[in-house]
Amino acid sequence: MSLSRLAAQLRQPAFRDGVVDLIGPAVGVGAWGLVTGVAMVKSGMSVWLALLMSLVVYAGSAQLSVIPLLAVGAPLWVVWLTATCVNLRFVIFSTLWRGYFQAQPLVQRLAIGYFSGDVIFVAFMKRFPRVEPAPEQLPYFWGAASLNWLAWQIPSVAGILLANAIPLSWGLGFAGVLAILGVLLSLLVDRATGVATAVAAAAAVAAWALPLKLNILVAVVAAVAAGLAMESGERHARQNALRRRAAGEQKR
Repeated sequence: MSLSRLAAQLRQPAFRDGVVDLIGPAVGVGAWGLVTGVAMVKSGMSVWLALLMSLVVYAGSAQLSVIPLLAVGAPLWVVWLTATCVNLRFVIFSTLWRGYFQAQPLVQRLAIGYFSGDVIFVAFMKRFPRVEPAPEQLPYFWGAASLNWLAWQIPSVAGILLANAIPLSWGLGFAGVLAILGVLLSLLVDRATGVATAVAAAAAVAAWALPLKLNILVAVVAAVAAGLAMESGERHARQNALRRRAAGEQKR
C-alpha cells in the first residue's frame, strides 16, 4: 500500500469507527499481551526470541498454548500441531474475509491475514453483516487492526523486557485468565460459538491428566468439531425451512 493511499485511509471516518469499536476489547487484549510476554521469558525463552515470536507469530492463543509445551520439552511435532489446531479458526475467518477483500491486491490480502484477529473479526461482522464489498470496509478493518496490534504488542514487549523484574506474587497468571475470559465473552455471538466453548472447557477438564499439556489440543479439536457440527446443523435446518416454505407457496 502506498503512503498516499494509507494517509487517505487514515482520514476516513470508517477508520475512526474501527478504532472506537476496538477500544473496549483492547483493554483485555493488552492485559493478555502483558501476561503472554512475561510467560514467554519466565518459561526460559530468551528476550530476543520472545520479541521475535511476539512480532512474527502475533497470535496470543497459539503463543500461550505452546509456551507450556516448550517449557516441558515437548516434541516439536506436538508444538506445531497444537499451534495449528488453535489457529484453525483463521481458516474459517479467511473464507469469510474473501467475500469482502478478494478484489484487493495480494500484498494487501497477506497483510489482512497477518493483522486479522478474533475481536477484529467479531467487530467487523457486526458492522458489515452482509458479505459484499463496500468502500468503507478496508479503512474500518485497518482502524480496528491498528489499535488491536498496538494493544497487543506494546504490553507484550513491556512484559518481555520487564519479565525478570515482575515477581510471580503479583498474580499475573490469574490476571491473564481474567483478560482471556473477557475477550472470550466478547466473542460469544451465537449459539454455535457458545456450544463450542462449553465443549472445549469440558474436554480440557476431562483430558487434564494427559501429558505434555495435550488436554489443550484435545479441547481445540473438540471445539472445532462441535462448532462445525453446529453450523452444519443450522445450515441444514435453514435449508429445510426454505424447502418447506417453497412447498407451501407452490400448494397455494
